[in-house]
This record gives sequence, structure tokens and C-alpha cells, in this order.
Amino acid sequence: MTSDNVWDYNATSGHQVGTDIVGYKVEATDGSIGKVDKHSEEVGDSYIVVDTGVWIFGKEVLLPAGTIKNVDHDDNKVYVALTKDQIKDSPEFDKDTHLGNRDYHDQVGQYYGQPRL
Repeated sequence: MTSDNVWDYNATSGHQVGTDIVGYKVEATDGSIGKVDKHSEEVGDSYIVVDTGVWIFGKEVLLPAGTIKNVDHDDNKVYVALTKDQIKDSPEFDKDTHLGNRDYHDQVGQYYGQPRL
């Protein structure tokens, strides 16, 4: 991970508070994995939701902001410090239950090495 807290953006990631990154392409360390469908900038609980499209049959995944190593606003891309397999094997995003669901966020955080604080 690139952040001390997996749920916060790394100060050197290039993320700019207030900038809408929905629609940005998401690049894993070994290739493209989809597009940002949603993002949060809430301190201590920041994340992106990635729509993987046909790559893994339309699965959406929640990636904690600390997994982001770089946001390239010129090319509209988000680079994450994860492989495609790490993302493919992550807990599936459930849009109906993720908000306010501490257990789900803990599960995701544990998968990426750190539960939500």
C-alpha cells in the first residue's frame, strides 16, 4: 500500500480534493482493470469504486484510497498499487449495503492489510 492508513489518499498520489475522478481509467500494476464509478474523499474512509466491465464480468470492487499510487489528471487515469488478481479476488462491492456497513469496510480493509480505524 502507498498510504499509512489504507482508507486515506497518500499525500503524494496527486489526488486533488474536490476533483471528480468518476470515469477515469484504472490501471493495476499489470494492466487496465476498468473505470472509476464512484469515489469518496471522506477523511479516514476514502475509496474508489471500480467498474471492471467485461474484464471480470461486470464486477464492481471497492478499493481503499491508500491503494492508489498516482492520479494522472492529464490522462484521466488512476494507478493502483495492486495486481489484477488482487483486485479480482477482492470482496465484491455491494452498492446496497456498503454505506455505513462497518463489517463490509472491515472486510475490505483486512483484505488490503488494514481494517477501518
